[in-house]
Amino acid sequence: MALTDKTVPTDVALNTDLYELTMAQGFWESGLADAQGCFNVFFRDNPFDGGYAVACGMGQIADLVENLRFDEQSIAYLASVKAPGGGPMFKQGFLDYLRDFCMHVDVWAVPEGDLVFPREPMVRVQGPIIECQLLETALLNLVNFQTLVATKASRVVYAAQGHPVSDFGLRRAQGHDGGLAVARASFIGGCASTSNVLAGKIYGIPVFGTHAHSWVMAFSSELEAFRAFAKSSPKNCCLLLDTYDVHQGIKNAIVVAKEMEQRGERLSAIRIDSGDLAKLSKQTRAAFDDAGLPYVKISVSNDLEEYTIQSLFAQGAPIDSFGVGTKLATCDPQPSLGGVYKLSATRATSQEPWRPVMKLSEQYYKRTIPGIQSILRFVDESGCPVGDMIVDADSDTGDRTSMVDIVDPLTSYRLDGFGANELLELVVEQGVRAKEPDTIYQAKARCKDALMRLDPVHKRFLNPQTYPVGLQNGLSELRQRLAKEELGA
Repeated sequence: MALTDKTVPTDVALNTDLYELTMAQGFWESGLADAQGCFNVFFRDNPFDGGYAVACGMGQIADLVENLRFDEQSIAYLASVKAPGGGPMFKQGFLDYLRDFCMHVDVWAVPEGDLVFPREPMVRVQGPIIECQLLETALLNLVNFQTLVATKASRVVYAAQGHPVSDFGLRRAQGHDGGLAVARASFIGGCASTSNVLAGKIYGIPVFGTHAHSWVMAFSSELEAFRAFAKSSPKNCCLLLDTYDVHQGIKNAIVVAKEMEQRGERLSAIRIDSGDLAKLSKQTRAAFDDAGLPYVKISVSNDLEEYTIQSLFAQGAPIDSFGVGTKLATCDPQPSLGGVYKLSATRATSQEPWRPVMKLSEQYYKRTIPGIQSILRFVDESGCPVGDMIVDADSDTGDRTSMVDIVDPLTSYRLDGFGANELLELVVEQGVRAKEPDTIYQAKARCKDALMRLDPVHKRFLNPQTYPVGLQNGLSELRQRLAKEELGA
């Protein structure tokens, strides 16, 4: 395991959209530097037409908040930015304000690796509205992609039925940072290892890899290449069979495996990277078993994803492990989670009560939930989740035995007799980490346990049943009242 799972972002303050800075300047100039806001991160639809998402990226939130500073180079750059109408974009007084800027926000988040569902807050940020606004883009950048990758990985791992899956996505990822995010999130989502050596160093993820087709092509024959690799890496010997012809590759691998046995060594596995993987894996298994080599494992790759793996097992393919690259790293066929960061309450100072606010929008599905929100996850006697209630965290009053569906106000759920757990945890207090983040191994274990407890009807790939998420009755009434007031009804 790596010495530390802590990463220090660079240029955090400028890792933002320009309008965050123009709004911050507007708040500052309007005398609202002390005004408070509450923002929530959520998504509106489950990714991949699935039944859940895996919360990821939360373990790096404290690092983000603590490192969000404007150094002299950043200030100098902002001073050089010109407004479209002429002159500097930012006033000198605001730049002086940024020079001494540091965060004082409080942040609550779903524990990394736990399951989350549409429209409930994954992260809640409270504090000076300027600070909350400056945190928005970087925070979304952190949790959106990693949540998407962790969810994709969990689906692939579920399809693999307990067989190890390795992340092979670095070369297809969106840049250096994207490759690291994929390795980290896919490990939390259930992958056993990664090909990304830097991710192994930084995060302590087991690394995996042997040789490519170029190794075989560099020798005068495939057999010579196999022999050379077995000699070079006898303790990490997995031979790639499909550079030329898989059937000849099987024969050559058996020859090398027998030679390794004579030296007291063992061929660990073979890998197939093209062709009909179900048919070829069956032929390979039969050949190695007939040769007295039942211990040699079969690994496959080649644009795999959850549906392909599910199909391979449905065809009885005797595959032991999977290398999943492009479609994991790019989250095919959904490139974005679509998580948003919306204001739900304001107050003039930290000494005043919160004023709930909501966005109506021309599109009904974009209407937000007002107030200081938290999540109660209701569980049965076995600890399996049965529904999530979004409650008003600013008030301990109100019925918590029933809830109104978050999308359909005509549907309600009874939750009598179930236990409930508060889901959001305080991770940053007054701009400083409230506790050390969980390691990715702890997050990985949490994800595995959460998925094990989730009803299979929510995990199936085709038409999964919708997991119940609803509003506390009082919060639902508040939402309807605010909507009527804004619409003038």
